[in-house]
Amino acid sequence: MHRNFDIPAGADAVLRCSHFPAQKQAKSVIVIAHGYKGFKDWGMFPHVATSLSREHEVITFNFSHAGIGEDLETFSELEKFARNTYHRELKDLEVLLSYLSQHPKFGGLPLFLLGHSRGAGDCLIYTLDHPEEIAGVISWNGITNLDLFTEEQKQDMTEKGRAFVLNGRTGQQMPLDIVILEDLETQKERYNILQRMENSTFPVVLIQGDQDGAHLRMGSEQLISVRPNIPWIQIAGGNHTFGSIHPFAGTTPQLEQAIAETEDFIDRTLQQL
Repeated sequence: MHRNFDIPAGADAVLRCSHFPAQKQAKSVIVIAHGYKGFKDWGMFPHVATSLSREHEVITFNFSHAGIGEDLETFSELEKFARNTYHRELKDLEVLLSYLSQHPKFGGLPLFLLGHSRGAGDCLIYTLDHPEEIAGVISWNGITNLDLFTEEQKQDMTEKGRAFVLNGRTGQQMPLDIVILEDLETQKERYNILQRMENSTFPVVLIQGDQDGAHLRMGSEQLISVRPNIPWIQIAGGNHTFGSIHPFAGTTPQLEQAIAETEDFIDRTLQQL
């Protein structure tokens, strides 16, 4: 069982969240950040949150400008999606984590961030900005380069002010406005994960399918080359979503391994606190 709740996140912005309460004395709080064209109720995420809540308080949420509306399943807020910068997503994380830190149930527990794909990039940058707040970061098939856009999309954004990206599942052409490129350019030093991670010390684990995209796997190689003490756990037969689909059709051995590796990393990290 889980409980849904909303947190205001500024003008015309709301974080739609779910709390999966710990089934026993909680070891930590885990916040799960979805990826690009994702949402908290996509496919595997409720199952992952339920599984991790065996020993942890788990929070899932939709980024305020991810495009998902009040029904939690439909991309009905495409004008928000068009303006969904990393700056906006990091602000959303700040609002959510500030709320949790002041909550009587969550505030005293160690906090872990679990990000999938683009969400992992957000989690790494947030922790680079606030290392004292976060006990550790779990990257599931995560990005290390925030520029996810094709040259054609960037040209359209620059010349026309707007480009489009296809949502293969829904068939929607989702808009991308020039503000997204401007954000990448104006904050490029802050968003340079590989360069900033070189001098970081907070615990991180990379959990990745060996069938994940080549560009993401290359990014993981680059990350462990600058931080060799980061474990890179490669799951045999795992793709970008560890074999899971939306609507959820049941778990897979690869997804269960990713969950188990996540629990092991958290346990090891807590022993060193």
